[in-house]
Amino acid sequence: MRSFIPTRPTTLSVLLALLLAQPLQAEESDSASTETSPEAVVETPRAPLPERSEVDASALQQRLAPKEQQQLQAADEEFLSLWLPANVATPSGAVIILPGDDESADWPQSVGPLRRKLPDAGWHSLSLTLPDPASDAPTMRRTVESVAAGDDATDATTDEQTTASDEGAAADAPAEAAAIDAPEPPVEQTPEEREKAHAERVMARIDAAIAFAQQQKASTLVLLGHGSGAYWAARYLAERKPEGISNLLLVAAQLPKGFGPGLEELVPQLQLATGDFYYKDLPADRQAALKRSQASKRQKHPAYIQVAMKALPGNREAEQEQLYRRIKGWLSLKVEAK
Repeated sequence: MRSFIPTRPTTLSVLLALLLAQPLQAEESDSASTETSPEAVVETPRAPLPERSEVDASALQQRLAPKEQQQLQAADEEFLSLWLPANVATPSGAVIILPGDDESADWPQSVGPLRRKLPDAGWHSLSLTLPDPASDAPTMRRTVESVAAGDDATDATTDEQTTASDEGAAADAPAEAAAIDAPEPPVEQTPEEREKAHAERVMARIDAAIAFAQQQKASTLVLLGHGSGAYWAARYLAERKPEGISNLLLVAAQLPKGFGPGLEELVPQLQLATGDFYYKDLPADRQAALKRSQASKRQKHPAYIQVAMKALPGNREAEQEQLYRRIKGWLSLKVEAK
């Protein structure tokens, strides 16, 4: 007679073994995740967001002809400038155009029309991309120095971990994990430091533009600033006193927020051939122009001329043509060669 071997207890035994094994697997998984967690929390420094001026410059590179584009070097950064040679056999010189805050090198008001039309008047035009104003700059997440210091600290920690492992000092693991978890504190600049850094960047770009124009054999150089660009043109001439520039043009001049001294202090002391173009219909522009005129009279400025223009908001094309003709007339009659 064949013996009967029951199968049900065997099945129950297998299930029971599986149930007992699951907690052990969970404990091993938790242990593994605990050991690898320090690596998971290491934060990688985020790259700074691009400046608005860089975004605008990239758009211009896509839209404008490559022959108009010049990448100039200022200190440790490159920036876009727009160059158009004079449409005559013997150019009169070069006009370097500084746009205002939040304006591009081809801004449709004043900047773009002038840079395109001045070559027909016998002048090279070079329009710059200026950095974003300091008051609107994003807070620095980490400086280059802090990133380098963080890399050195990581290397040192790695060496310590290797040494401890060789010596069998596993008890230091929690302290090492805490050191990895601690983030680098962000390094921020004071408002004064940010303003100084912004001014240095602007000055460096004007330096680069002048050097480029001189390489093109421009016999006469003129700085033309629109809006807050007029302030930077005047401040550059007041601080750097370059020997190759004797002419300054201000168009709807404004003082950038947080900077000084005012244009009524900067312009009279320059004693350069200066054309101050403003819109008499705008009360703020008219009052600011009056202060500059009065200060120039007190300083007995020998070649300061104000030109009042009429704002034509309903006809921008006519307004830009008016500005071009006034600038062209000043360049023909008042410019001083160096």
